[in-house]
Amino acid sequence: MLVAGTPALATYFKKLNEGWDAEPGAPEPHVRADEAGLTLTFFLNSQLNPQFRDYDRGELFFLNCWRYRLGHPNDEGWYKGHCRFRCLAPDWGDFYEVSGDLLDNGPSDWVLLRPDHSRLSRHFLFYFKDETFECDADSWDFKVLPVSDADFERLRASERRITLPRVTLLSVLRDVAFEPVRTAQRWLRR
Repeated sequence: MLVAGTPALATYFKKLNEGWDAEPGAPEPHVRADEAGLTLTFFLNSQLNPQFRDYDRGELFFLNCWRYRLGHPNDEGWYKGHCRFRCLAPDWGDFYEVSGDLLDNGPSDWVLLRPDHSRLSRHFLFYFKDETFECDADSWDFKVLPVSDADFERLRASERRITLPRVTLLSVLRDVAFEPVRTAQRWLRR
């Protein structure tokens, strides 16, 4: 409720991820909580920073996290304005500290780690490709979890690469016109 003569409390976003970001297509965020806080891991964007390789993971640790959520909206919902902060946040896909008006009439899917929490905390927000992460904690810390050389080679080897023969309209016409029998035999063997 606004009282006459008092300004409304604004919402402020401070971008925290400088020089790193989550993988834009499939970051696969994973949350793990314990007594000390909450750990969020995700694949890093190797295209943004050449020091990262495919399959390197980022790890954010939130000290004394007392609540978190990992859920809607995804990127499509955000662009359509279906989120609590609507288009107040400067960019999708970044990690922010949010202060001021947190618009707490939003999501109800919070996981309470410490329901008896009574001291002030900071609010963090990370927009991933398919979900949004939010938490309230005392502080945060980031580190890179590099993939080992052996795991990198194993993961790369499991990716299937298929090289198709180059087929053009001219090559098909040439085969049909000059080698009709051999072309017919090849097609029938398939």
